[in-house]
Amino acid sequence: MFTSDTLSEQTILITGGGSGLGLAMAKKFAALGSNIAICGRTKEKLKKAAKAISEAGTGAVEVRYYEADVRDHDRIQEMIVQIVSDFGRMTGLVNNAAGNFLSASEDLSPGGFKAVVDIVLHGSFNCTHAFGNYLIDEEQEGNILNMVTTYSESTGSAFVLPSACGKAGVLAMTRSLAYEWATYGIRLNAIAPGPFPTKGAWSRLVPDEDAEEQFLSKIPAKRYGDKEELANLAAFLMSDMAPYITGECVVIDGGERLGAGQFNFIDKLAPREKLKQFFKAMHEKGS
Repeated sequence: MFTSDTLSEQTILITGGGSGLGLAMAKKFAALGSNIAICGRTKEKLKKAAKAISEAGTGAVEVRYYEADVRDHDRIQEMIVQIVSDFGRMTGLVNNAAGNFLSASEDLSPGGFKAVVDIVLHGSFNCTHAFGNYLIDEEQEGNILNMVTTYSESTGSAFVLPSACGKAGVLAMTRSLAYEWATYGIRLNAIAPGPFPTKGAWSRLVPDEDAEEQFLSKIPAKRYGDKEELANLAAFLMSDMAPYITGECVVIDGGERLGAGQFNFIDKLAPREKLKQFFKAMHEKGS
């Protein structure tokens, strides 16, 4: 249903757009005619991603990258001003930057909890707040898409407490502002993905082959999601084909949400003390 001009005349910022699902969405948006801005903390990753996005885009698409930490509100405000200066305007935002790791909740440090919540919740607020004020000041309509999780609503999830808290907050923000900012013509929606294999997420959240089997056993569709499927959904929600959809959270998980919290099964893999040792080893390996 998409054409090469589905997102033409748009300029969309994707946070965490240098890899994984963010990069997949950026490529799709570019292929549909949108100018693309991506941001992250690693220049080389962003530079490589920008090249890949440009190659996926139409000939008229412009792609730029910006070094920015979503936790820094002042830097995000500066970046929005720079994007508008570089592209002429900004029409859309995808809050995709996130952090997550497995841990027994009693072993969480205040710093570990804060690190994830700062990126997920505060980072999403910082970008939404800066972009929303730009749209309101310019009397311009726009779209904001927030990436949450299948455990953001109702279930939560064991062993990923900071993520569960942060993403639940992002979902609440999505719905709160969808109502409040509708008067300005600003739409806010969310996508809640189930398991979509990406290098970063899998290294932190899938301990071993047993865990991977457990993931698959919980999905009625009996397979993981494909990044292209999520990118298609994001493109639809960001396009003019969805002007009456706001405040919605669309789940894309092959039916996994019909079970319990996404990581609850971890408790069945081994005794708690062994799990704690395994989590510690994963963290040390990741660092």
